Amino acid sequence: MTKGTFDYEFGGPFGALATMVSLPIVTLLLTYWASIGRVDFEHILPENDDASCSPADADGDGGSASILSKLFSSNASDNDASCSSDGGSVSILSKLVNSDVLCPSCTESPMLISCALVILLWFLFQVVLERILPCALVQGAPLPDGSGKRLSYRINGHLAFWVTLLLLDVAWPEWSEIQTGEGVKSVLVFGRAPMTWLYDHYSTLAFVTIIWSILLSTYLYTKSFGKGLLLAVGGDSGNPFYDYFIGRELNPRWGSFDWKEFCELRPGLIGWMILNLAMMSKQYERLGYVSGSMILINIFQGLYVWDALYQERAILTTMDITTDGFGYMLVFGDLCWVPFTYSLQARYLVDHDPMLEWPALTAILGVNIIGYMIFRGANGQKDSFRRDPNSPEVSHLTFLQTQRGTKLLTSGWWGMARKINYTGDWIMGLSWCMVCGFESIVPYYYAIYFAILLVHRSIRDDHMCQEKYGDDWAKYKAIVPYRFIPGII
Repeated sequence: MTKGTFDYEFGGPFGALATMVSLPIVTLLLTYWASIGRVDFEHILPENDDASCSPADADGDGGSASILSKLFSSNASDNDASCSSDGGSVSILSKLVNSDVLCPSCTESPMLISCALVILLWFLFQVVLERILPCALVQGAPLPDGSGKRLSYRINGHLAFWVTLLLLDVAWPEWSEIQTGEGVKSVLVFGRAPMTWLYDHYSTLAFVTIIWSILLSTYLYTKSFGKGLLLAVGGDSGNPFYDYFIGRELNPRWGSFDWKEFCELRPGLIGWMILNLAMMSKQYERLGYVSGSMILINIFQGLYVWDALYQERAILTTMDITTDGFGYMLVFGDLCWVPFTYSLQARYLVDHDPMLEWPALTAILGVNIIGYMIFRGANGQKDSFRRDPNSPEVSHLTFLQTQRGTKLLTSGWWGMARKINYTGDWIMGLSWCMVCGFESIVPYYYAIYFAILLVHRSIRDDHMCQEKYGDDWAKYKAIVPYRFIPGII
C-alpha cells in the first residue's frame, strides 16, 4: 500500500503518541493507588517543593536538596522562584521530580541507581538462562515475505521459570560472618532472596523499567533502518511516531537471539510472578500469616504464568510474533505493563486485604477454574489442530477449507465462538480481581482494561483475517456467528 493510503490503527500517529505518553503515567498511578487502596488525584504532585526548598536552602546554608530539583527549579539563581519566603511558584518539572508518585526516588539517586541495576541484572539473568539452558529448537511460522523461510527459536522458557524459582528460594548468595575455631570468618552462603525488598521499592522499580523500555524501544527503532531487514507491514508507515510505537522490524535479532520472542515471556512474565511472591512474603512478615486471598492470587496468576511458559511454542503462531513489529507497544507491554500492573492485586492485598471467608473464596476459585478450562481447552485444541489435524484428539473436528489452503475450525470450542479463548481469559482475570473484595475499584482495573484490550484485539484480528482469507472469512463468520459468548455476542 502507498503511504497515502496507509491503514493506521490505534488512532494513527496522534493516538500512538498519546498512548506512549499516557502508559507510563497510568502505570505509576496504578502502583500508587494500589498502595493507598483508592483512586486519588489530589496528592500526585507536591503542593510545595519541600525537597528543593528546605530551611537550610532558604538560609543559604546549602541544604540537602537534590541536584535534579535544583536543575528543574523555575529559577536557578538562589532558588528564588521556588524558595522565596512566600512560597513562590514552582515549575512543573520541579514538581514532577519531587513527586513520589510520578518520579519515585528521583531525589534519592543511590536508590534510583540500585533499582536500575536490579532491573538490568534481572534482564541479563534471563538472557543468560535463555542462552545456556537446554532447549528445543522450534521452527516458527513462514515469514510473510513469501520466501517460505522459517526462523528457529530456542524454547526453554519453562525450564528458565523453574530455575529462577529455585535460585531465588535456596541459592541467593550473600556474605555472612561465621564463627569458627579460628575466629570469625566472612563466608559466602546461600539462602532465600530478600523478596520483601521488591515490595519496599515497587514504584521505583516500575519507574526505572519504564526508562529501560524507552531506551530499548529507541535502540530497536534505530536498528530497524539497517539494510536487508524484514519490516512489519503495520509498522512501516513512514511516520516516525507511529512506527516507533508499532515497531518497524518484524523479528529483531542478535544472531539467534530473538528480542521479541524473548521479551514476550521471560523478564516481564516471570517477573510478574516474582513480584506476587514478594507481596506474599511482605504480608507474612507483617501479619505472621498469609490470607486466603493472597494464596489464591498467587495460585491463579502463578498457574497462568506457568501455563504460558509451558506452552511457549504456541506463541510462535500468534499475531504478536507473526505480524506485529517489535516497538514501544510490545516492549513496554512485555517489560513494564505486565509485571507492574498485573501484580496490582497482590500489591493491594498487602495493605488492604478484605479477609474473605471460605465460601467466598470457594466461589472465586470456581470462577477461575471455569475460565481456565475454557482458555486452556480452546487454545490447546487450536494448537493441536495446527500441529496435526489428523491426531486422534482433533480428527473429529469439522473445518472450513480455505482457498489459501489453511483450515478454519468450525466445531469444538471454536464452533461456539470465534474468540472463545478470550472469553476464558477474561473470566480468569475477573477472578483475580474478585479476591480483593469490593471495597475499591482499583483492583478491578484489570477486568476493565482487559475487556477493552480483548475487544480491540478481536477487531484487529477480524480485519486481518478478512484481508487474509477474503470471501472465505465471510463464510466462516456465517458458520460461527458469535465472537465471545455463544448465543449472545
